[in-house]
Amino acid sequence: MSAIMYGAPLSLYSGKLRAYLDWKGADYAEVLATPNIHQSEIIPAVGRPVIPVVKLTDGTVLQDTTVIIDHFEAALPGPSAYPGTPCQRLAALLLETFGDEWLVIPAMHYRWNYNEEWVYGEFGKVALPGGTEAEQHEAGKARGAAFKGFVPMLGINEATIPGIEKSYEALLAELDAHFAVHPFLLGTRPSIGDFGLIGPLYAHNYRDPASGEIMRRLAPQVAKWVERMIAPKPLSGVFLADDEVPETLLPVLARMMGEQLPYLANVAPMLGEWAAANSGEDLPRALGMAPFEIEGAKGERLALPFSLWMLQRSLDYLASLGGEDRAACEAMLRECGGEALIGFDMPVRLVFENYKLRVAA
Repeated sequence: MSAIMYGAPLSLYSGKLRAYLDWKGADYAEVLATPNIHQSEIIPAVGRPVIPVVKLTDGTVLQDTTVIIDHFEAALPGPSAYPGTPCQRLAALLLETFGDEWLVIPAMHYRWNYNEEWVYGEFGKVALPGGTEAEQHEAGKARGAAFKGFVPMLGINEATIPGIEKSYEALLAELDAHFAVHPFLLGTRPSIGDFGLIGPLYAHNYRDPASGEIMRRLAPQVAKWVERMIAPKPLSGVFLADDEVPETLLPVLARMMGEQLPYLANVAPMLGEWAAANSGEDLPRALGMAPFEIEGAKGERLALPFSLWMLQRSLDYLASLGGEDRAACEAMLRECGGEALIGFDMPVRLVFENYKLRVAA
């Protein structure tokens, strides 16, 4: 009996998990997360409609891509998606956070401002698998409305779109230069950083037709990387020797430090204030709105504690290091403008348990 992944082709995080499970050689079958599957399988187990979700052969249900990947990393033999050396591992963890939590901005912008009518059909294929094209389009409009409504809350509006597009096109150029030299971020093996990036860069920015044309035209090497990621050679490849983080990757890390890190530094004190005033209560999905800036465009977006939980993984790893390993990682952070991470103040500790994020006791 195989594990079951409940997901969908148009889902960002399904794209991330599928790429990992295929590379890892996991024994699994993907089941389309239709409304019936949500009602019969996902909501009873997890408490809300969310994908991807994995049901293991013993009936255990796992939710959140990072949790699921870490389960299979521990359960299956063979090469790991986590580099074993300090600078590479820290870089990979950071880039997973960048992909998972920041590149959702260009992913959602290009989907809903360039591909809206097309994506209604994609939602319809999930909502009404047996319907006609017209029926699927109508069903997709109803199902997709909530996702479209979320776009302004991510900070995507007329004032910020020029900065979002400038940043995304610059990121494509940076990644294109890197992938012209290296098959993956850190060598010939995909890392957890690659899997973080593949979610938005495949499921939205490659797969959606207008966005895919932009990627193939501006960054053909990125498109080829996407194709390697979604059709991997299982358990293949190695990381670069001597803990090398390629020079070509530093501009990507610098983009994260210049865009995402200041936003997270704004969210952190909001989390501290909420925790001080709400001891023992369930942590909300958002803590209000937080300022951010992208290529000179200023706006506000939801203050998401989940993004801090993802960053906490990198901070924990950095804190675990000492001596030469710590010094090497700090030097890398300074080189890419990430000095603020060295003393980043996480006001409370976050844990993800029973399908919920909460403040640790």
